[in-house]
Amino acid sequence: MVLTINVAVLLAVIIVMRLRRRTQARSRNDEQLTVVIVLVFGVLIAPTAFGQTVFDVVGQLARGVTQSGSP
Repeated sequence: MVLTINVAVLLAVIIVMRLRRRTQARSRNDEQLTVVIVLVFGVLIAPTAFGQTVFDVVGQLARGVTQSGSP
């Protein structure tokens, strides 16, 4: 039996665990590490179908906000 772990899923679990902690307990290095982990997660998820869907949705939201703000 071979157990495989998807790195993106593992990083998502780590991100959720890190963000659940209280803000006062975080140091500057801890916050920087969280940002790096989130960026790596974004790079891993970007080429997937889910990543492209998220990209499209965020793009549509950005266009909607931009168009609603212009006269």
